[in-house]
Amino acid sequence: MKPRAATSDLRITGLTKSYGTGERERVLDGLDLTVPAGQLAAVLGPSGCGKTTMLRIVAGFLRADGGTVEVGGEVVAGPGGQHLPPEQRRIGIVPQEGALFPHLTVARNVAFGLTHTPRAERRVRTEEMLDLVGLPGYGTRMPHELSGGQQQRVALARALAPAPVIVLLDEPFNALDSALRAGVRADVRAALRATNSTGVLVTHDQQEALSCADLVAVVRDGRVAQCGTPEEVYRRPTDPWVADFVGDAVLLPGTAEGATVGTALGRIPLAPTPTPTSSPAPSPSSSSAANGHAQGIVVLRPEQLTMTSPSAAGSRRGTVVDVRFYGHDAMVTVAVPGLDTPVSVRVAGPAGVRPGEETGIAVTGEAVLHPAAS
Repeated sequence: MKPRAATSDLRITGLTKSYGTGERERVLDGLDLTVPAGQLAAVLGPSGCGKTTMLRIVAGFLRADGGTVEVGGEVVAGPGGQHLPPEQRRIGIVPQEGALFPHLTVARNVAFGLTHTPRAERRVRTEEMLDLVGLPGYGTRMPHELSGGQQQRVALARALAPAPVIVLLDEPFNALDSALRAGVRADVRAALRATNSTGVLVTHDQQEALSCADLVAVVRDGRVAQCGTPEEVYRRPTDPWVADFVGDAVLLPGTAEGATVGTALGRIPLAPTPTPTSSPAPSPSSSSAANGHAQGIVVLRPEQLTMTSPSAAGSRRGTVVDVRFYGHDAMVTVAVPGLDTPVSVRVAGPAGVRPGEETGIAVTGEAVLHPAAS
């Protein structure tokens, strides 16, 4: 078996791809993304943003119009039409719904990419991979005898067996029910870590991206709008769109004065505003809320809002509009005087309030302010 490359990072620079001749058909518009060796990056974005096209170009199934793709330090797609065939890229693929060969046993599915490996070594490697994904002794079974979660584990074992430089996962948990999805997701993450594999997970599920990835890249209109750790993307979104797309967000108009910002919910301490990943830095007149009285959009998360008594000091009075109970927590929608749209408050367990009741709202922690464009 060919040894794993010394480096297994993924570097995408200025990637472009169009499916037609006009600007409207451009799917990727100068996308940049770097995934360090041994890390799992979740590529998150709405339908049509270009995330699956990016994955297919990295795999070699599509040719890029422009830009460069480096896998393990080797340029596999680049200027002048440079395009390494998929079978030479040493990339493992875990597609949606497993896509196992129905006429082959589990063991033969796993060993499919080991055709140039001696038979004895192939057998040992297959058993190792099945043990790794929690399916020891399943080698003689047929795919139709497995559950959906087991089929996804076999697909992962097949992708890992040839020791690829990169593993690409194309929304592999979509066909699983919610109860099964979390367990399979954890098993897949553990297997990637056990083999120190670099992975790219394409998904539209924000919870999935935040819970299992080392990096989260949010794609918008063919570019990476923000890339960082899950906590960075959630706590310090680069703009209001990212904040609203990645989890629930409370967006308020506000005016900054020094280190705080005034809103309809009171004055809130300010956190540093992140620099957009794929946009030029803002001009000094609009990039810092500390210089003067900057106006813009304040970003909070629902868990930063707490409900108090309507007369509590430091709180704002509001009226409960709606209550949604999820078991582990509840989301309470509250109308606040001075705001055109209600705000969302996340509370642990039962909300303890009903629509029509008055409540107080207080804010904890820091807010992110995105100044209005000058």
